[in-house]
Amino acid sequence: MTPPRFACDAMLGGLARWLRAAGYDASWHPGIPDADLVRLCQADGRTALSSDDDIFAYAVVRDGHVAALFVPRGLSIQAQLGHVLRSLALSLREPRCMACGGELDDLAKADAGELVPPRALAAHERFWRCRACSRAFWHGTHWQRIADALNAAVG
Repeated sequence: MTPPRFACDAMLGGLARWLRAAGYDASWHPGIPDADLVRLCQADGRTALSSDDDIFAYAVVRDGHVAALFVPRGLSIQAQLGHVLRSLALSLREPRCMACGGELDDLAKADAGELVPPRALAAHERFWRCRACSRAFWHGTHWQRIADALNAAVG
């Protein structure tokens, strides 16, 4: 089964980043009008995530032609993530780039030298590179905090 793809409204940029960390394709479009977000979801087969009641009044959303989930206002980003994962019965997957959503590929340590700080290169053996933006990643202390937050979100 193909995992869902998401489009987050202007209020949910932080949620988009954390959905990427959880392994999901999540786009974020700051300032996008509701009608454009609905059209984007319909064209790309994405599920709309919104904290705006107005988006749920569009006929294609109301009638189920465009999947959408209301994300309650006032929740922390971690609570938003937990809400989405629980509501859609989603599990954690291999992470994606939190910055752009690109898929991550293994990066040989020999090729990581110019992409990571010398201290990280010396301390770690495994690295990844984003296919889309070429950022490098490794499982440092920051990664452990991210993993802990993801595990807490799925509860």
